[in-house]
Amino acid sequence: MIRGVRGAITVTENKEDHMLEATEELLAEMIEKNQINPDDVAHVLITVTEDLHATFPAKALRKFEGWKFVPVMCSIEIPVPNSLASCIRVMMTVNTEKRQEDIQHVYLRNAITLRPDLQLTKESETL
Repeated sequence: MIRGVRGAITVTENKEDHMLEATEELLAEMIEKNQINPDDVAHVLITVTEDLHATFPAKALRKFEGWKFVPVMCSIEIPVPNSLASCIRVMMTVNTEKRQEDIQHVYLRNAITLRPDLQLTKESETL
């Protein structure tokens, strides 16, 4: 089955090191929580809000061993008025046996405001 695994994180500054560090943190958590193997990934789409342009956040994925051949593309989010600024979003398209409701989407820092309904509490993670 093909599933989408979503994630988002915010940064405090439009600087390359901030963007890459945040993207790496987000990707690591998405990969860990969903036990994603790069051979099972069809592609990764990474978007940024228009205020983030210091680097391509896709560079962060290349730091992970085994991800060299996974297709990755960066794009700019639609600039909707009053939307969350300084945000990096990721959509991984993954082959998995997991059911839709078992996918763990990851929202970090201020990005948790995007989908509070998908946030796991510490108690539910240990169950």
